[in-house]
Amino acid sequence: MTVFEAKKIAAETLENSKSTSPSLDAQVLLYHILNCTKTELLLSAKENFPDEKITILNNALELRKQGLPVAYITGHKEFFGYDFFVSPDVLIPKPDTEILVERAIEVILEKINSRKNSILSICDMCTGSGCVALSILKNIIDEKKVPEERLPKFLLADISDAALKIAQKNASSLFKNYSPFVKSRISFCHTNLFEVIPFSFDVIVTNPPYVPAKLTEELLQDGRSEPRLALNGDVSLNGDDSKTNDGLEVIRNLIPQAKEHLSPLGTLLMETGEYNAQKAAKTAKSYGFKTSIIKDLEGQLRVVEANL
Repeated sequence: MTVFEAKKIAAETLENSKSTSPSLDAQVLLYHILNCTKTELLLSAKENFPDEKITILNNALELRKQGLPVAYITGHKEFFGYDFFVSPDVLIPKPDTEILVERAIEVILEKINSRKNSILSICDMCTGSGCVALSILKNIIDEKKVPEERLPKFLLADISDAALKIAQKNASSLFKNYSPFVKSRISFCHTNLFEVIPFSFDVIVTNPPYVPAKLTEELLQDGRSEPRLALNGDVSLNGDDSKTNDGLEVIRNLIPQAKEHLSPLGTLLMETGEYNAQKAAKTAKSYGFKTSIIKDLEGQLRVVEANL
């Protein structure tokens, strides 16, 4: 069996399964299994597919047929141009969340430029894989947008210890060749929202759970295996079902806590669902924030910006 034949068989195997893009999924799985790029895969089309890789491919295809996302099978997902480790302990980074990162970079740079003698502090609440905070920091460094000595400090916080371990793994990977000073700008905290965090921040970024409870259960029926904890927004501070089914219970608790942990003139940037963004913004307004909503790549309401 050639590589081309393996690719064709893999795509055919995923037809009529829970895969919505069988050909693309087959390609990505082959990139991973053969440890090659798209170009290398094309160039090796007529070569024999390694016998020792056949079982690995078949196992991966079976998992994908059952609904497990390709990113969980490969353990990797690209986000904002960077490679992130992922597992079913964290949400798979989505393209729409890049809008949150882009706006956060703009806000952070504005604040750095207006505060010549201070170092900003940033909190990424509900950090998951760490993709938001780590992408912000890496972009600021790689694009040389500020001198190294003025880099903000980042605290990555999450209620899930397993998620924090993934975030730590990503930080170690993405910043392995950077200076000890850069690495010192990143810290982690295991906490239920701001429960054990005693200090304030200039900017809080967050992609919290915001999916209504009933919709969460419907989504998880397809075998995607994403963590319910990171999706279901209808969970109270003590972990009980709020019965609100609007996906906003976590956000209703997060907003007042964020206000308490923001410095004067601080900014909260929060991803929400297109179906509850306006209600989230209204809640922020009720706590004295000035709000606006940023649309995602499809023109849907996505990121609530709230300023003190």
